[in-house]
Amino acid sequence: MKIVIYGATEIGCLLATEFFEDHDITIIDKEENRTDEFNKLDISFVQGNASDIEVLKNADIKNADIFIACTGIDEANIVACLSAKKFGGVRTICFVSKEEYKKTLSFEKNNEHFCDFFIDYIIWPEELLTQEIFRIVTVAHALDVENFADGRARLLEYKVQPHHSIVGKKVKDCGFTKDTLMVGLTRECCLFIPNGETEIQEGDKLIFMGTSHSLDILAGTFFHEKEIVKSVAIIGGGNVGLMLAKTLETLKIKTKIIEKNYERCQYLAEELRNTLVINGDGTNLKLLDEEEIGSTDVVISVTNNDERNLLCSLLSKQLGVKRVIARVSKVLNIPLFEKVGIDIAISPKNSAINEVRNDLQENDVDILATVEQGQGEVLEISVLPEFNGKKIMDLRFPARAIIGVIQRRNKVIIPKGDTLITTGDILIIFTTAQSAQQIKEFFKVN
Repeated sequence: MKIVIYGATEIGCLLATEFFEDHDITIIDKEENRTDEFNKLDISFVQGNASDIEVLKNADIKNADIFIACTGIDEANIVACLSAKKFGGVRTICFVSKEEYKKTLSFEKNNEHFCDFFIDYIIWPEELLTQEIFRIVTVAHALDVENFADGRARLLEYKVQPHHSIVGKKVKDCGFTKDTLMVGLTRECCLFIPNGETEIQEGDKLIFMGTSHSLDILAGTFFHEKEIVKSVAIIGGGNVGLMLAKTLETLKIKTKIIEKNYERCQYLAEELRNTLVINGDGTNLKLLDEEEIGSTDVVISVTNNDERNLLCSLLSKQLGVKRVIARVSKVLNIPLFEKVGIDIAISPKNSAINEVRNDLQENDVDILATVEQGQGEVLEISVLPEFNGKKIMDLRFPARAIIGVIQRRNKVIIPKGDTLITTGDILIIFTTAQSAQQIKEFFKVN
C-alpha cells in the first residue's frame, strides 16, 4: 500500500515508523522539519506544501492509497486533504485539534447534498484520548479496558501487587474465574503470551479476556477491587477535562475540576451541571490538600504540559490517591511517567495512531485494540469454510496467540481447547505485534 503523509511532526514520525516496513511511505513537508528520525527510515521525502497540486504530483499522489494530513495546523490539513481528493480514489485521513472542525467536516460528509469532494476520516486525538480514559476510569484499578461484542466481552489489564494471592503461583494453579482467559503478561516492559507454567511475579501486568460478568468476578476475587469509582478529580479544564467531566456526570460520579484560568473556569461552570469547578493551580500541594484530593478514587491530570501533569500526578500520589492517570503529549515520555510511579500514562497521539492502524486493516481482519504501547494486538478474524469444525487445540498457530472470545451470531463463547469453530464465527484473538501478521496469514485461504 502506498501512503503519503503530510507533516514531519511527531505523529508523522510515529506513523512512518509504524508502517514503513510493510508499506511505501512518502513524507511531505519543509526540509527544515526533516529530523534524523526520518532519515533512519526507508521512506521518500518530498519538500513543499501538500496543498500545492505540483507537490502532490511529485509525491505520486495519483498512485497513493492513503493520504494522511497531520501537521500542527488544522486548516493546512483540511486544504491538503481536499486537494488530494482531486486526484480521485485516494482515501484521506485528516487530523484536527478543534471540535468545531470535527463536527463540521463530519456533517459535510454525511450531508446528502454534498458531492464526492469530502474528507474520508476526521481524527481529533483529544476525543479519542477522552474515550480511552473514560473506559479505564469506569473499571476500578484496571490499567486498560477494551470492550468487545457490544460490551458482552472485555479485555482488562491489572498490575500484580505484593499482597495479591497469585504472587509466586503458576498460571495453571491460580484458579482464575470461569469464562476468563489470561492472554498476555508484561514484565519489565516486555509483553509475551503466557502458558500454564508461567509463574506470576510482583509487578507483572496481566491481561485478561472474558465475558464482562466473569471479569467483574475476577476483579473482586483476585484483585480486591469490588469498589466502584465514586469520585474523580480532573486537573486541567481544557477540551479533554471538559469532555471527561460531561461523560462522568452521566454516570453520577462525583467530579471536580481544578483549572488555573479564571475565565475558563467560568465557561466550565456554565457547561457543567453537577461538577465542582475550582479555580487554582494543580501543582499547589496546599490547594490539593485543602480540596481533600487524597480521598478521591481517581485523579486525572490532563493539562497540555507534560511536566505539569507529572508534578500534579506525583503530588496526588503523595497525598494518598490510589490511582492516577496522566496525559502525556510526548510519546517517548510514557515510560518515564510509569517508572516514577504514575499508574497510567496515556497519550492522545498513541490513541490516534491506533485509530489510523485500525483504519488501514483489511476488511476481513481488523485490529480491535492495541495494548502496552502497541506491543500487543487484539485481532478480529472471520472463520472461513476451510476451518469449519476444527478444534482450537488442533489449529497449530505459527506463532503464539490465544483465541480469547468467539462471537457466534448473538452468542459470546469463551473457548477451551476442545471448542469447535464454525464458518462465520468471529474470532477475537490476542497476540503480540510481531506475531500478528503470521496469525492473519494463517487464517487466509490461498
